[in-house]
Amino acid sequence: MGSPPHGCRDRGEPESGESPSTAQLRRRTTIAYSRPVSYIKDPRVDSYIDALPAWQQQICHRVRDLVHAADPAVEETIKRSVQPYFVLDGNICALLAAKDHVNVFLYDGGIVPDPEGIITAGHDNKTARTVAFREGETINELALLAMFRQIVADNRAGGWRKIKAGSGDR
Repeated sequence: MGSPPHGCRDRGEPESGESPSTAQLRRRTTIAYSRPVSYIKDPRVDSYIDALPAWQQQICHRVRDLVHAADPAVEETIKRSVQPYFVLDGNICALLAAKDHVNVFLYDGGIVPDPEGIITAGHDNKTARTVAFREGETINELALLAMFRQIVADNRAGGWRKIKAGSGDR
């Protein structure tokens, strides 16, 4: 088997304080999502990503693969003239590369749990929160994939606005 795509490394070794069996489970799960995902690419999203420095391209490609892995029906488009968005019955996320990081905007209305603490900004935002990745940082793929899946499920249930309204949380 070749190297994982988009610069992802095989993370099969136990991390500090982690049991070997947990590392094996994490490795199996990580590899399961390291394989290329088949999806229709919007050439405008390709153009956006291709114009970035190599390290930002790697992050954007990996996030793109993960959001499509969350559900095969995810579609990609460009909104706000240049920004890549990933949608399915509503916005899931958007990419925005800055000088020293890549922002992944999660359109979850602040209701998707973040047990791994990957949210870096927008904690009190009513519509979206941000996960920012800097050069050399590892993407917590399992946590991000779980959040994408929950956003898709919420979108299919009518969207976070409907879910919040139904719970009385405003």
